[in-house]
Amino acid sequence: MGKRKHTDNGYSDDAAPVMADSGSQGFGLGQTLSLLSKPNEPTRDEGSVPAEKTPSAGSPVNTENGYDDARPAKKKRLNGEKIKYPTLTYVEGRSLQSPIRIADLQNLLLFCFADGVAPQWIAVKNTTRIRKAVFLMVPGLELGMLDGTVPLDGSEVKEGVKDTQGDDETEDPRAADFARWKEGLPPQDRSHLFSPRSLSRNDIPEPLQPLADLFPHAWPVRAPGDTKYNKVHSPLQAVLLTQLPKDKEKKAKGPKPPRGDKTYSSKRTPINAFISPAEELRENEYPLHPALCPSDDQKSALEEARKRAGQSTQDGWVDTLVESLEAGNVPEAEIQQGSMTAGRDILALDCEMCITEGGNSELTRISLVRWDGEVVLDELVKPELPVIDYLTRFSGITKEMLDPVTTTLADIQQKLLTIITPRSILVGHSLNSDLNALKLTHPFIVDTTFLYPHPRGPPLKASLKWLTQKYLGKEIQKGTTGHDSIEDARAVLELVKQKCEKGEHWGTSDASNESIFKRLSRHSAPGKPNSAAGGTGRTGAVIDWGSPERGLGAQATVAIGCADDEAVVKGISAAVNGDENNMSIPGEGVDFAWARMRELEIYRGWCNRIPDANNANTSTAIESDSSEAPSKALSSVVAQTVSRIKEVYDSLPPCTLFVVYSGTGDPREVTRLQAMHKVFRDEYQSKKPWDELSVKWTDTEEQALKKACERARDGCGFMCVK
Repeated sequence: MGKRKHTDNGYSDDAAPVMADSGSQGFGLGQTLSLLSKPNEPTRDEGSVPAEKTPSAGSPVNTENGYDDARPAKKKRLNGEKIKYPTLTYVEGRSLQSPIRIADLQNLLLFCFADGVAPQWIAVKNTTRIRKAVFLMVPGLELGMLDGTVPLDGSEVKEGVKDTQGDDETEDPRAADFARWKEGLPPQDRSHLFSPRSLSRNDIPEPLQPLADLFPHAWPVRAPGDTKYNKVHSPLQAVLLTQLPKDKEKKAKGPKPPRGDKTYSSKRTPINAFISPAEELRENEYPLHPALCPSDDQKSALEEARKRAGQSTQDGWVDTLVESLEAGNVPEAEIQQGSMTAGRDILALDCEMCITEGGNSELTRISLVRWDGEVVLDELVKPELPVIDYLTRFSGITKEMLDPVTTTLADIQQKLLTIITPRSILVGHSLNSDLNALKLTHPFIVDTTFLYPHPRGPPLKASLKWLTQKYLGKEIQKGTTGHDSIEDARAVLELVKQKCEKGEHWGTSDASNESIFKRLSRHSAPGKPNSAAGGTGRTGAVIDWGSPERGLGAQATVAIGCADDEAVVKGISAAVNGDENNMSIPGEGVDFAWARMRELEIYRGWCNRIPDANNANTSTAIESDSSEAPSKALSSVVAQTVSRIKEVYDSLPPCTLFVVYSGTGDPREVTRLQAMHKVFRDEYQSKKPWDELSVKWTDTEEQALKKACERARDGCGFMCVK
């Protein structure tokens, strides 16, 4: 049976709810007055019990809510038609082969409000009756809190008890199933590991008991990640970014031009906006220029770090003649209006290298091309040590080409110091490799691997050949005779020019994905005109700490910045119900709101910096408050967080889809091991002897990181329709 697609009128199959017919018999006077008083509230069908309060077989009568499993209430009818309430229904005992993903939560929203397909893990009925949707991310919540695996009384974490994993969590399930297959046994049943847990006040700790009044189940929810590279991906993007509709007309293999040509809105941006800050350069192993350090203490620390890494002037390195970052500023009077270069001198740099004795990589050719395509410098360079591999298949350099060359690296460095000025911006592809070969630092860097990030995220980087084919429709680096560094430099320039012409979101995930708010805006509530017919479409809001309008909330109808969780609760209520004091919020409130609470996350040490609500470009370090006993504090913080979740629920109008999810599990061990691996990698690449390394990284640490990453992806979720 094919997947059911949601339409503006309900399901596309026979299970669609019966809608009122304009030609049906008229309403009575009392019914008409009732509908006029509450025109947007559907009448609850008492025979169609909301799933969150549906009693399972053998359960006691829920007199508080009026639902009796032994004798269902009579169905209400309006002019002979059943008016049904929206419900989410999970069939107890149904086998799930994996935990649901955060992307599945997003698809649930798209099914209810846009063009998503029906989810297979939960039944959704009467979606056209769902008026609002609120997604609340609460990092710090864990399934283990419900059964004592993560105790709230300050005692040690119980060993041997797992939230969502079985006894074989360290074993590859595919390997285990293959071993069972060889023995003639069926695959191991793991469905119980992924099934949602029923919530009951009697079975969970007191601070969490209010959740049982709101939600029928606690779900294991898997965060996105990369098993190969031991990465946990953003749980925010998993909800707030969605793939563009598939283009069925283009089925050719390989890289294709971006699909945003018709829908993408270009925003001409000067190249200054793409200069990498010091932190980005440091994270990508760039040699840092002293001008990137604002204070003398930072300059001294950088000098010591470069000495340890073998990148000091004593090791043959040179710094371009830039005293400070301000030296690169160009007066407004000298900048032509609308100029993409903003008065700066743009130089595309590309180098070719070879391998010399000892396994070192040394420079063999340098090409420097200006913004207008003029070749400023193109020279072969004699390596200092004997060459053992010319890398001809990549560089195109041969022994015959280098034998008569007398130009040294020091000669090239001196030429570059006269060409590169404080107003120069160096652009390139993975430019850190070229600067390492040149033993040169410069503070103004634009790297196309940052402008056009790999679709799967770091540490992966798209090749220049692939980017050129995808975005420029050109073929470079053809044949087996090696690369042409001038051709590569010009390709980099074209990619940078296109980025400046299109804007900062071009070539990022927004080129293949789009904001959830933009996708929802193309669809409207049932009975209202869609955007194509002049309607407004679904509206959305982001309520988060700091300044959410600068991030993923940029395309939301409303972005509300908060300084604490209490402000988040108030912001959700204002965004969903409307606020006459905030003119940016539609009168009836937005259709979809995404929000995040962070106080529990901060207390548990799951993050060490929080955004400054007054300045989006700064963050504040978090200091642990040890004045309160940990046992009392954790319990009280959890209770306060749950109480605020209850406040959010109480503030929502009827027929609101309410989803709470943690995002990830505990990320602290992943963070610790990744920092440890970075120290090891830095020391190892500086050719420090093995016995002098401050950190050892073996298969034991690698497997520990893999296991920590898997556990950090184990989150939880709760959902209901109010």
